[in-house]
Amino acid sequence: MPAASDAGVRRDGDALVFAGALDRAAAAALWPRAAAQLAGAQRIVLTNVTTVDSAGLALLAELAARLRAGGTVPRFEGQPAGLADLQAAYRLTPELDFPA
Repeated sequence: MPAASDAGVRRDGDALVFAGALDRAAAAALWPRAAAQLAGAQRIVLTNVTTVDSAGLALLAELAARLRAGGTVPRFEGQPAGLADLQAAYRLTPELDFPA
């Protein structure tokens, strides 16, 4: 069982603002809160995120997909450690989508 995470998410205007390490423990803990705050969001702010692993990427990609399904192309702010490598490995666009 993963250890408890110090990660967090809050809504600030049109943004979901994440903080801490977005790892496996965080993804499980933050999913209900992030999903509940998603409606109307246009930005996903990662400037206070320290690192992202594959579970964190899955959380962010699913949130982005839900925004796109609602007609919003999310804007990401910040480039925490691990994100660029995972985007490249999974061949994701900067908006965490698969290229057409």
